[in-house]
Amino acid sequence: MIRIGAILIGLFFAGIALWSFGKGAYNHVTEPGEKPAYYAFKEKPHGPDGGFSFEGPLGTWDYAQLQRGYQVYKEVCAACHSIQYVAFRNLEELGYNEAEVKQEASTYNIPVYDAALAEVETRSGLPTDNFPAVPYFGAGEPPDLSLMTKARNNGVDYVYSLLTGYGEPDPDMLAANPDFEVPAGLYFNPYFANVNLSMAPPLTEGIVTYENGPEATVDQMAQDVTAFLTWTAEPRLIDRKQTGLPVLIFLLIATILAYLSKKQIWASVKPRKD
Repeated sequence: MIRIGAILIGLFFAGIALWSFGKGAYNHVTEPGEKPAYYAFKEKPHGPDGGFSFEGPLGTWDYAQLQRGYQVYKEVCAACHSIQYVAFRNLEELGYNEAEVKQEASTYNIPVYDAALAEVETRSGLPTDNFPAVPYFGAGEPPDLSLMTKARNNGVDYVYSLLTGYGEPDPDMLAANPDFEVPAGLYFNPYFANVNLSMAPPLTEGIVTYENGPEATVDQMAQDVTAFLTWTAEPRLIDRKQTGLPVLIFLLIATILAYLSKKQIWASVKPRKD
């Protein structure tokens, strides 16, 4: 009896689950819900004209661009956002030498817990340390940027589009969508999830000065910092591509040789007739 009761109870709950699923699917098909007003303003993220040097199967890092991107992060983004999953010593991969990395690390204060005093003290950073968390005292919690281009769908294009996408809503679309508005204190950006975000436009003309390289326009700085954040999220991206191509060529050759070997071995064997 206990077993039969358990089976009946299980069938009862399974029936409820199936009924709920079926009802929800039916309502979704027959009565699609209205999308919020901001959906009309959303745009698909895109990359810069010409793309990035690291894209494609034969892509490579532009180390000058990565260094410029780090400069943009340090002078602009680091005011609110951290890159806690990156160590100072990793900067050597961007072309900085050991002395430059040590100097760079020493400009940061690293919190260290003193168990004897039960206090948190600070010391100068070392190349083996990770970038420290950035204290933020405003509203909300700015996300860490170390893995941002991996955390967002189509992340590379998303970061670039977000940085260059600030502006005002199209007047014609506003007239067609009277329920939409940009609340006070927020900024319109069609590439953000709900097109209104609290982060003010971070890049403006002349906010960064490049010692060498192209002019620091908003578009150029957005490209540079996007490339840098792509590197922080996946520093072995180019290594994987450089390894993957020879492996694919090897597998192709091995497959051809295996097929020819099979033909050679079984050439003298005649198929049996029924």
